[in-house]
Amino acid sequence: MDTDREGVPGGGQGQDRAAGLMFQSVERQAELVRTGKASSRDLVEASLQRIARIDPGLGAFRTVLAGQALAEADARDAQQPRGPLHGVPVAVKDELDVAGQVTTFGGAANRTPVGTDCEAVRRLRAAGGVIVGKTAMPEFGQWPFTESAAHGPTRNPWDTSRTPGGSSGGSAAAVAAGLVGAALGGDGGGSLRIPAACCGLFGLKPQRGRVSTAPHPHLWYALGTVGPLTRTVRDSALLYDVLAGSVPTDRWSARPAATSWVRALQTPPGPLRIGYSATPAVPGVRPHPAHVAALWETVGALRELGHEVREVVPRYPDATASFVAQFCGGVRAEAEAVERPDLLEPRTRRLLALTRRLPASAVERGIRAGERLAERADRMFTTMDLLLTPVIAERPRPVGALEGAGLLAALVRSRPMIAYTALWNVTGHPAASIPAGHGADGLPLAVQLVGRRDDEVSVLRVAAQLEDVRPWGQRRPPLPPA
Repeated sequence: MDTDREGVPGGGQGQDRAAGLMFQSVERQAELVRTGKASSRDLVEASLQRIARIDPGLGAFRTVLAGQALAEADARDAQQPRGPLHGVPVAVKDELDVAGQVTTFGGAANRTPVGTDCEAVRRLRAAGGVIVGKTAMPEFGQWPFTESAAHGPTRNPWDTSRTPGGSSGGSAAAVAAGLVGAALGGDGGGSLRIPAACCGLFGLKPQRGRVSTAPHPHLWYALGTVGPLTRTVRDSALLYDVLAGSVPTDRWSARPAATSWVRALQTPPGPLRIGYSATPAVPGVRPHPAHVAALWETVGALRELGHEVREVVPRYPDATASFVAQFCGGVRAEAEAVERPDLLEPRTRRLLALTRRLPASAVERGIRAGERLAERADRMFTTMDLLLTPVIAERPRPVGALEGAGLLAALVRSRPMIAYTALWNVTGHPAASIPAGHGADGLPLAVQLVGRRDDEVSVLRVAAQLEDVRPWGQRRPPLPPA
């Protein structure tokens, strides 16, 4: 790349240039390519350079598609017209199909590459995105810690002794470290929001059915959604404008958005009624004081923005039975499709042994129960427009949270991480993790904003307001040794 071209960030050579490009927003990266100030190959080379230097200390990527990505970048540079993500490097969680690659689901039980992209990846490519690799996850995304017997742990860029959360922890670590500007993940119990909170990113779990799960009819039945992790709210809106929409094979579909989400962000919200609560939806869990302090600080910021903010006492419905039925059924459905079930992790095999007693009718009952719970949750939003809570109850654990843990221990250790998030997977409501500064331990803080069903726009607009008054993208994590 000609580093003297006007408007190209990160002037200079090598590492500084690569960091200057990769810490730009996705929107800005696409603009650089569109205006000729950088090429797609420039961006992909910068991404690959940073991956080669930094990822050995993080473990964010399960596999890197260097040659394929460079060839795809060259093809993008020869193409016209140019899409909204033209030339932008993007990573993909390893539960989503990328043509020519094995979909491992974080384990070792699959060996054969898939023939075609999943629908979400197809849409990324159609918009001009370049897939640079597949990111790490725990086996079948079962845990809020990204640790795998087959591929090892993933580390948090802010403190490599700590977890980036999960299950989309590889995607979150890759974006937070500036290896890519955006990465796809999935959220079946908080798997976008939890790593976003741990890594200082914006992560929106959209309304159920907003993004296609094809070629699969569902992702953990009614629990799961596909979506991006990004550093800015506008980047998330841009990615969702590309990804949104269902296909006939999807079991669920969301009400179509009235307009582009990027365009919707141009109109700030009027004063909204926002309730807040530090009470988890899971009994017996207490939030860390740093998360409560972040909640209070955000309450003050929202009041200064003109919103009516008041403390509420949510009557959370008990979603345990509905969640467990779909969680177990979803893991079982994915595990039944692998090539080598004998290579599954012992914890997974233990869970599968228990789920053999779970009839298919129990999963369907869990889905129907979730719909009833969603109607009950809707009543909370008759007196407020949005609900503000913490995202996670505890600070990110040291790496090794799953090491030596059996099924029961892993479940117990997971509870504080999903205590605020999993309910909204059961009900299908949109919910986002929004950065809220850093704690005394140097790790990010975050809050969760939950909206009415099909009202991602209000969540995005208020998140964008918070980003304006307390920009979170200026601080970068310390890099691990080269």
